[in-house]
Amino acid sequence: MGRVTQRRKVHKFVLDGSEQALEHPVRYREDFLAVEEPLEVRLGHMSFSVTMRTPGDDFDLVAGFLVSEGVIWDPAQLISLRFCAGEDENGVQTFNVVEAQLRPDVVLPETGRNVYTSSSCGICGTDSIEAVRKSSHFSPSGDPLSVPVEVLASLPDRLREAQAVFDKTGGVHAAGLFRIHDDGEAELLCLREDVGRHNAVDKVVGWALREGLLPLRGTVLQVSGRASFELVQKAALAGIPVLAAVSAPSSLAVELAQETGLTLVGFSRGTSLNVYAGSDRVAVGAKDLQG
Repeated sequence: MGRVTQRRKVHKFVLDGSEQALEHPVRYREDFLAVEEPLEVRLGHMSFSVTMRTPGDDFDLVAGFLVSEGVIWDPAQLISLRFCAGEDENGVQTFNVVEAQLRPDVVLPETGRNVYTSSSCGICGTDSIEAVRKSSHFSPSGDPLSVPVEVLASLPDRLREAQAVFDKTGGVHAAGLFRIHDDGEAELLCLREDVGRHNAVDKVVGWALREGLLPLRGTVLQVSGRASFELVQKAALAGIPVLAAVSAPSSLAVELAQETGLTLVGFSRGTSLNVYAGSDRVAVGAKDLQG
């Protein structure tokens, strides 16, 4: 399988004014880069989409992508996943094509994907904006989850502590799924990293589908970047009641969160956070934890 990181020699320019920097302003060193490669998703023998991603957890990525597209929502609908044959110019197997076999009664969406989806956009290949607002088989609106605000504020640090690929490269997004227990404690169930923030979320959702955990009631999805429309949609389609982001949400993300009954948190930085929708799930003080 393709590597998650790649070593590259770089020229490092040091301009800190030190004596060593003045004598040797250019240094040679090795740096680690996050790998970015294309992944083609096939449904049977039909090409469905190509996305740019960091190799690894590709079966989770494809499963989560199909959930995010509204194609499947039950693990029984996904019969099998397999890598197809494919080689690079040197004859090395690339593992960059995954074929999903779906149950015969699964209805494929009438609006298809264009061929290419970049690592920065998870909905760029969708035919129309109307097709983006997919109907979900799970609704987060009825989830009675209550999360202590101090626990919610602690999740970005816990996410960051578990980011092994980011530690090496500084170039990947992360998504972490936390189960909130009755005592208010948060348990990290799954963490995935990828050059695409939407891929990281798809990998988490795909893992949950394959584990038979959908809908993901009683959970918080913590992401390392901003909260876009596409991430809110992916969370809602998986039945996740709370999406928290380190950075800002978009206006459309807030609107969709309000429509679906999802709690949307932004600018979660450890000592403060903003709740843009569904603030009733954020508990302040022990008395609020009772209901």
